[in-house]
Amino acid sequence: MAKSDFFKFELLKESQTTKARAGILHTPHGDIKTPVFMPVGTNSAVKMLTKHHLEETNAQIILNNSYHLFLRPGHKLIKAAGGLHKWQNWNKPILTDSGGFQVFSLAHLRKISEDGVNFRDPKTGTSYYLNPEFSMEIQQDLGPDIAMAFDECSPYPCSYEQAKFAMERTHRWLDRCFKAHTRDDQALFPIVQGAFFDDLRKESANVISSYDAVGYAIGGVSVGEPADIKNYYTNFVTDLLPTNKPRYLMGVGTPEDLLEIVARGIDMADCVLPTRNARHGSFFTKYGKKIIKNKEFETDYRPLDEECDCYACKNHSRAYIRHLYREGEANAAILLSIHNIRYLVRLSELIHNAILDGSFDDFYKENLHNYLKK
Repeated sequence: MAKSDFFKFELLKESQTTKARAGILHTPHGDIKTPVFMPVGTNSAVKMLTKHHLEETNAQIILNNSYHLFLRPGHKLIKAAGGLHKWQNWNKPILTDSGGFQVFSLAHLRKISEDGVNFRDPKTGTSYYLNPEFSMEIQQDLGPDIAMAFDECSPYPCSYEQAKFAMERTHRWLDRCFKAHTRDDQALFPIVQGAFFDDLRKESANVISSYDAVGYAIGGVSVGEPADIKNYYTNFVTDLLPTNKPRYLMGVGTPEDLLEIVARGIDMADCVLPTRNARHGSFFTKYGKKIIKNKEFETDYRPLDEECDCYACKNHSRAYIRHLYREGEANAAILLSIHNIRYLVRLSELIHNAILDGSFDDFYKENLHNYLKK
């Protein structure tokens, strides 16, 4: 069977005033309505959430990290268990990151060559080697629906020469990834690099678009740059990518970010922030991020967000969850995590529907205004 027998992207409707698109990505483990937010389960679990919690958020797809799962418990062990879907009992689509970002974030613990990367596990000090071919082996053994190419991430900030060198190596590695990747029931997404230089981003987008991939990703953004720079390069790169394939912006995931990137042509996004913020006591609302420990919520008997339909909002008040948080009860982080994940999943559902019914422009302006007003 060919890859086209397993994957298809239907572009249902485009906004008349922005670059927002509503579509459906068909995969071996189900259909994904886009735009979509993907919760991150780095170690094959979304932090603080059981499978039941996650299913209740209506998440369509989750992200696992092949670098972490290679280190512990090992890709061969997960393959023997039947792959990631059986391993974590998740029957919907899964995407795995290649681990490139994590490896290149190790700084003094890694050494890069043309062939690949030598690095040491920061927990144990054990030395490992990762290159494009081995990254493909790991991800094919893990068995997600979507695998990511092994790329070299530029540091931020970086010089033009650094960005160009990393981009060109990413392109050479991409060719090796596609040659090593043999599973037709798994999509391989290449990644646009080039840091914050127009000509490099254009060159990279042209190179990766030459591969007939199921979808394309944009890397090297949301790495500390100002929001206007992130939005500029998101808009710049989506203009250069094929319109008939999904576009994935890596590592972006606040409500305002989701609105901004969808308006600039992005179909898929992920981020660890919803659960990380929850563990530190913050939660999303229609009127921006709030801090649960604040005194104002001591006698606030409303749900976290009055329009949210998550388990936490249907069953508990801000005052109750504040009490749990101040007492160090784990349930506070669990409830806030459920809420934050559902908030972004529901927001992506509302965006999808707004694009279809032609109201996205008003939806975008109203909600962005609410998120950003002080």
